[in-house]
Amino acid sequence: MYKILIIEDEDTIRENIRDMLRADNFIVAEAENGRTGIQMALEEHPHLIICDVMMPEADGYEVLSEIRLHSATRLIPFIF
Repeated sequence: MYKILIIEDEDTIRENIRDMLRADNFIVAEAENGRTGIQMALEEHPHLIICDVMMPEADGYEVLSEIRLHSATRLIPFIF
């Protein structure tokens, strides 16, 4: 089963994406800001990251830059 990490500060958007992915039997992890998203990516090693660009704590570009620094998360596909 594939795990997808959603990093999105807007609750409604994050919940809608989560519900669509769960309906297709994906395992979904959620983060409400960029800092939490980085931490979750490093801990959970998802198969895919879907990330907002403009967020508090760390924007999407900072998230991408940070996860690319670590060998365990460097190759995870990333969608803005």
